[in-house]
Amino acid sequence: MEPLLIEHGVVVTLDADRRVIRDGAVMVEGTHITDVGKTDELHRMYAPAHTINASRKLVIPGLIDCHVHLAQALIRGCADDVSLLDWLGKYVWPLQGNFDAEDGKVSAKLCMLEMIKSGTTSFIESMTHTRYGFDGIAKALEESGMRGCLAKTIMDTPAYGRKQMMYEGMIEDGERSLTETTTMYDRWNGKANGRINVWFGPRSLGACSKALYERIAEEAAKRRAGITMHLCEVKEDLQYARRKFTKSPVAFANQVGLLTPRTVLAHAVWLTDRDIATLSKTRTNVSHCPSSNTKLASGIARVPEMLKKGVNVAMGCDGGPSNNSYDMIREMKLAAYIHKVRLSDPMTMPAETVLEMATVHGARAIGMEGKLGTLEPGKLADIVLVNLDSVHMVPNNNHVSDLVYAGTGTDVDTVIVDGRIIMENRDVKTLNEREIIGEARERASALLARTGVKLTTHSNYR
Repeated sequence: MEPLLIEHGVVVTLDADRRVIRDGAVMVEGTHITDVGKTDELHRMYAPAHTINASRKLVIPGLIDCHVHLAQALIRGCADDVSLLDWLGKYVWPLQGNFDAEDGKVSAKLCMLEMIKSGTTSFIESMTHTRYGFDGIAKALEESGMRGCLAKTIMDTPAYGRKQMMYEGMIEDGERSLTETTTMYDRWNGKANGRINVWFGPRSLGACSKALYERIAEEAAKRRAGITMHLCEVKEDLQYARRKFTKSPVAFANQVGLLTPRTVLAHAVWLTDRDIATLSKTRTNVSHCPSSNTKLASGIARVPEMLKKGVNVAMGCDGGPSNNSYDMIREMKLAAYIHKVRLSDPMTMPAETVLEMATVHGARAIGMEGKLGTLEPGKLADIVLVNLDSVHMVPNNNHVSDLVYAGTGTDVDTVIVDGRIIMENRDVKTLNEREIIGEARERASALLARTGVKLTTHSNYR
């Protein structure tokens, strides 16, 4: 790749001094950032053949989505306005439980396309079922140019806090699912110049035995691999854990070895002060998913309290039926707003804090704090350019506020990963947008037809 100079932008570095550089520039050589400063200063030092004029654009680190369901892009809008147990049992599981590997690949591509177009450069896929086709998804990730941590689903009990409620097509065997995880780790971890990582994805409490959780913790530790799981998403999780294990879900997860600096817990809504202290002590990461938690009425995570106690809280969009978007810029706004009203404090969770969660904290959560999350020399060149000319962003009085409180993913103009431009002028260069949209519509229609699932809607279609 040729050296690249991004010039004349408003550069939000998120470095230790939290510098925002007007008429700023970022020099990229190979896969890394080599310099950041004023445009005139970098012009005196470099004369690259390739430049990007970022005038009237915000230049930010790539956004990191720490809780994604790739397979759920294909079932967007299929489970709206229903309770969580119905959401799972009547809609999401029957649909996903009838996927084939081609459905899994097309859904993953659709999701990655949306993430690229809204400024996400790295993500954690939380649960890749065998039937989704891990190899096809990993190949799609390689093709997309993004970074991804792909967690293979592991389970040995067909439940979700209750016996025998899981849809048959979603059930996996414990030994087989764990073996497949280690096989995929050996096959894909570190591939695509390190852009692909394979994680362990145990299902939430009720779907794994204590012995299996312990084995997962052991196997992940051997490989220094990441672990991600849903925990304390709903109140029922607390009731189940206390009935089954006589302790909180967090205390149980700690007992079986799942709480580590390599672990990302999705949701973590229903936490006690003691739970928060445990997460802080073990340096376990949390992915805050405000859209999903509010849509499903799961609750509001105690994010300001966690941050105050030193817990690393990142952010996640979750999935197509629970959000229903994979737009991290929209997610940031909600993350800021809901805590202000919950605590009756307009000063909590300022825009800068939320942006840090989507970048700096995300990098720490995926184990890449020294490589991603800020725009500094020596960091990998994962960079996003955001258009400041959109009418809802003008007059550009406060750039971080504009991004978090007024912006949307459609304002993203250019996306760079590993020094490679994967979207420019909103044209994605690595994936065929028209083809993916067409395939997704066909696959979704066929899936609904063969499952017979009737969508929830209050509209009168004719």
